[in-house]
Amino acid sequence: MNDKARKVKLQIADMAKKYPNGDGVEHINLDIYEGEIVTLLGPSGCGKTTILRAVGGFHDITGGDMLIDGKSIKDLPPEKRPTAMVFQSYNLWPHMTIYENLAYGLKLRKTPKSEIDASIKDVLNLVSMPGVEKKFPSQLSGGQQQRIAIARSLLLKPSLLLLDEPFSALDAKIRQQMREELKKIQSDLGITVVFVTHDQEEAMALSHRIVVMNKGKIEQVGSPTEIYDEPANRYVASFIGEMNFIDMDNKTIAVRPENLSVDPEAKGDLKGEVRTIMILGHYVQVTVQHGDNVLKCFVDREISEKLSVGAKVSLEIGKHVTFDKE
Repeated sequence: MNDKARKVKLQIADMAKKYPNGDGVEHINLDIYEGEIVTLLGPSGCGKTTILRAVGGFHDITGGDMLIDGKSIKDLPPEKRPTAMVFQSYNLWPHMTIYENLAYGLKLRKTPKSEIDASIKDVLNLVSMPGVEKKFPSQLSGGQQQRIAIARSLLLKPSLLLLDEPFSALDAKIRQQMREELKKIQSDLGITVVFVTHDQEEAMALSHRIVVMNKGKIEQVGSPTEIYDEPANRYVASFIGEMNFIDMDNKTIAVRPENLSVDPEAKGDLKGEVRTIMILGHYVQVTVQHGDNVLKCFVDREISEKLSVGAKVSLEIGKHVTFDKE
């Protein structure tokens, strides 16, 4: 679907949030469309959480505007905004049952009890946790508590769901499951999600589009494929996925390990020596010393069997991008 036909859900227009020490973000311009998951990705301190909290109403902005469905939200308190935020810590009330935790926001809205009961039942099914109404948060695992936190946000039917590193406290396997769950919930409900993470794999797995940030600025916005295959600059290239950088003349060639093939017969021009060979299941990671550079290559098992540590090989560069030397 082309962008013109899609409705802009959230528009951030020349937004700035500066802290007294000079940190923060400025000149942030971003359109987020209805029904997409957009991830703000970058290292700690790059400004991604600042943007998310500003949208949620937890930070006052110092310039620009933010609009949801065309209406400015910048002067509204968090509870008056059509947003719901899920934090890294689950923020469930320990002395309340799951039912009471979930019902709290709906009771504030004076929702009738029968409607609350039905909505809670539906949302617990949606997050694959039926029948836990009477339990307390302490009786649930971390992943389960985070599902309840997401369920609580969804009950408020937000126009925009904001998630701040919600899975970073969970172990790898549960995190993987939670990503799949969130993707499914998002597509079932068609909601718009803004997700913050420093984990590139999470961003690649979850997002329709990724916003790569660095030191308070947006470096590139694109689909996971665009960001992976066509990084806008060296920073993006080095931040997403594994990347080799090879300096040639006054250019730098950026090539992924899967696009750098190893010739055991050393017939090519780009020569090197095998440093390490690691079998990682269905493929093998080979590192090759080329001048001062150590290059990483992913090769199939068959080729790896012809290689040994210390052997002279040549490398062939496949698909790559070229940057001016920095």
